[in-house]
Amino acid sequence: MQQEPNGTVEQDRTVDETLSGHIARNCLMTRARQISRVLTSVYDDALRPFGIVAPQFSLLVLIAEFGHISRTDLGRRNHHERSTLTRNLQPLIVRGWVAEGVPASDGRSRPLSLTREGKALLKSASSAWSAAQSHATRLLGEAGARELMNIARDLPLRVA
Repeated sequence: MQQEPNGTVEQDRTVDETLSGHIARNCLMTRARQISRVLTSVYDDALRPFGIVAPQFSLLVLIAEFGHISRTDLGRRNHHERSTLTRNLQPLIVRGWVAEGVPASDGRSRPLSLTREGKALLKSASSAWSAAQSHATRLLGEAGARELMNIARDLPLRVA
């Protein structure tokens, strides 16, 4: 850092460039988000003919897998913020693929479930998912895909 004549402190540019270069080359978050965008695009392209995008398809799968599940539990299991979950879930409800049940005894949580139409969509889009899965596996390599699944399996549930 250098003290300028006017009293301001300016960091040495080479330090900034070295720091930013180091972060740009080594940041796990940046790389994970880059991988996420590429993989999401692969699945979006495959699922688009069915009128659904990858995050919505994932919700359909999770709701099918966990049965009657509250929004809160679904968000915790999939690490969704409340607003993101609502944004992706609402079109599924509007299109009749997901139903919200009657409020539970607490009066607040309404269990989510797939409708007959949602189950049919899941079945008909499964071949597109399979093609996207193969494409994603080729992009990551077998070992990379396997390791990504292992990492995801070990993540803790979201607390809030």
